[in-house]
Amino acid sequence: MKKILILANSSSGLYDFRHELISALMKKGYVVSASNPDNDKTDELSKIGCRIITTKLDRRGINPLKDTGLFLRYLLILKKEKPSLVITYTIKPNVYGGFACRLLRVPYAVNITGLGTAFEREGLLKELVVMMYRTALKRAKVVFFENSEDRKVFLEKGIIPKRKTKVLSGAGVNLEHYRYTEYPSDDSTVRFLFIGRIMKEKGVDELFKAMRMLRKEGVDCTLDILGGYEENYESRIKKYEAEGWLRYHGYQKDVRPFIAECHCFVLPSWHEGMANTNLECASSGRPVITSNIPGCREAIIDGRSGFLCESRNTESLKDAMRRFSELPPEKKRTMGIAGRKHMEEVFDKKKVVARTISALKLRKAQKFGE
Repeated sequence: MKKILILANSSSGLYDFRHELISALMKKGYVVSASNPDNDKTDELSKIGCRIITTKLDRRGINPLKDTGLFLRYLLILKKEKPSLVITYTIKPNVYGGFACRLLRVPYAVNITGLGTAFEREGLLKELVVMMYRTALKRAKVVFFENSEDRKVFLEKGIIPKRKTKVLSGAGVNLEHYRYTEYPSDDSTVRFLFIGRIMKEKGVDELFKAMRMLRKEGVDCTLDILGGYEENYESRIKKYEAEGWLRYHGYQKDVRPFIAECHCFVLPSWHEGMANTNLECASSGRPVITSNIPGCREAIIDGRSGFLCESRNTESLKDAMRRFSELPPEKKRTMGIAGRKHMEEVFDKKKVVARTISALKLRKAQKFGE
């Protein structure tokens, strides 16, 4: 019986963005197992038939002892499971899973879901990560990227040859789950929405400053925030809630009711592989304001389905939010419709899953290093 093993750093991310791919692989007759920490979407993965291998993993920390332990755990899992193919997501599974697969000569496919902070500045950390990636990806069957700029970086650094790469439209968006919802009729107060981990790199500092500036300038607007704290923002958020313009809802398993009630989604992120929240909100018929960076700008047609702003630039973000606020209601609704059409044409999840399976070449016998 053919097995596929997935290495990931989160059950929630794996389920939310890849369960359609997992189901498609199982329909092809593969037994699919997932190695990831035991967190909030483990049960959901089990319910669709994915076997769970609980694996502790520190997503953000840099600890050589812990990372060596992760590599050894991957070796043990591979020896026990004997998969026909391994698929990895995010940096630590990509690197340490890649090391283990290469050592045991197990075919593997790697997903670069974003470059992360290490690639933002030149220095020792960046060179170390490049060296690790170059070693880990050397025998990868295929390396998937969520945007062309990330692939360009890997090619320029000599990490992987172009013939082994494939650019997808991120993870795509499920057009049926995130279906178009009618635009809110009440436009007296502009309701902005942010969904994501509460952390500096998501642009939350710029977003909070922009909101306070807009309100000081007389723009009637509010901000709803969904997501868990990744960094210490709790006291600031409580302060803004007391001021009356921010509503914090914590992590939500189903974000669709909040999308339906908002007028515009805002994501001023510093870096992304492909921001799924942009896709989900656009698919639901909501205009999007987001950073003019790879992984964000692909989601919108600037001026037609939303506005781009400069990353880490509060003034640019505030101007984009003000431009949106000043639009007539019908123009805002039209922007949402344009965003939905863009998702249908470029980011349909069914098309992304089909391209992924095609690139994996599962129908023919797999040979190591092919």
